[in-house]
Amino acid sequence: MKTLSHRILVMGVSGCGKSHIGCQLAQTLGATFIDGDDYHSPANVAKMASGTPLNDDDRSEWLDTLAALFAEYRAKDVSLVIACSGLKKRYRDRLRQGDPALQILYLEGTQELLLQRLETRAGHFFKGDTMLASQLADLEPPGEEEAFNASIALSPMQIVTQFAATLSPPSRTLS
Repeated sequence: MKTLSHRILVMGVSGCGKSHIGCQLAQTLGATFIDGDDYHSPANVAKMASGTPLNDDDRSEWLDTLAALFAEYRAKDVSLVIACSGLKKRYRDRLRQGDPALQILYLEGTQELLLQRLETRAGHFFKGDTMLASQLADLEPPGEEEAFNASIALSPMQIVTQFAATLSPPSRTLS
């Protein structure tokens, strides 16, 4: 008998709560949590810290690394939650190369609420409303056929509970 496992992308622009909600989701599911930001190259971190948005070329190796992590956990049949902006459909398609059955939780919010959250966040390399505006301009929001969309106006636990309810129960066994 085998326990079902899940590979999940928690996506959205900076300030939406990807890391916090992703961590709570992983705890709820008994999954490993990875913050995609931890896998940015030092050059990408320096670029963002200076207030310069990343471009597609900057994100290329990073997305490949995250897709490889999804593939590794899929091969081991172990649940994994990764927090990653996943701004464009082609980025999400690239991540699906690691697991074609990748499930996506999209955290959406107004620019005002996102900026308010960013302004209260300390110690993060992502800086300013210019970079948020750049991410919002790049964002290709997933439709309901691609992702479970959740408003960040809800509490993190409400989001986790609602999304987890859409998954096959992790405790269910297959014969």
